[in-house]
Amino acid sequence: MSDPKAVEIPLIKATNESLKGYGYLIDNYEESKIEIVTWPKQGWREIDAGTGNEGGITQGSFDVWWDDNILYGQNNAVAHKSKYEVDGKYILGYSSLPDKISKNYNNNSSRKEIYIWHANYHPDGGQLFFPTENKSFISPLALPGDNIQPEDFKAFYIDGTKGLYIHPNIWHEGVFSIQKKCSFKGKQGKVHARVSIDFKKEFNKYIFFKTELPR
Repeated sequence: MSDPKAVEIPLIKATNESLKGYGYLIDNYEESKIEIVTWPKQGWREIDAGTGNEGGITQGSFDVWWDDNILYGQNNAVAHKSKYEVDGKYILGYSSLPDKISKNYNNNSSRKEIYIWHANYHPDGGQLFFPTENKSFISPLALPGDNIQPEDFKAFYIDGTKGLYIHPNIWHEGVFSIQKKCSFKGKQGKVHARVSIDFKKEFNKYIFFKTELPR
C-alpha cells in the first residue's frame, strides 16, 4: 500500500450561523439540554409515547493533553470498552503525519497543524463540551451520513469563552486543544452508542487542519 495522503480541511470560526446543522455555541453548561433520540422501531407500529428515550444523560470531564507529538483524550462521562481506547484514553491526533513524527520534538514549540485518523458519531443523543479555563479549542465536524468522505469535514475554532453542543449523528472527534492540556465539562446521552470511521484504514488518508484562523 502506498503512503497515506493528508487531506486538509478548512478551519472556520465557530458561530451559531457557521454551526447551523452541526450544533451551536453554549453560554451556560448547567442550563444546557441534551437531545435524546427515541429508540428506533422495527416495523410500522409506533414506539409508545414516553418510552424508548429514558436512558437519560451522563456527565463528566473530558480531558485532553499533549504528550510530545500525540494528543490524548479521556472521556470521564462514559465507560471505556471499545477497541479504540487503551487504558481509558483515546489517541485523538498528531502534530504531524504519524510516520514523520520526530523524537526530538520540543513540547514548548507551537503546533501549527493537527492530523486525525478517526471520527465517530452518536445516534442516541447529542454531546456538549464546555471549557473550564476559557482556553481556545477546535472541533472537526461533518454532517450525518454513513457514506462520509474525509473531504466532508470542517474544523470549527472556538475561542474558549463558550462551549460547543453537537446534535445526534454529527461526525466528530472530541475536542482538540492547542495548549499543552485542557479540560472540559462534558454532557451526553448515557447510552453512548458510537459509530466510527478509521480514515487511514478505509481511505489510506489522514485529515488535518491548521490551528490558527486565516488572517
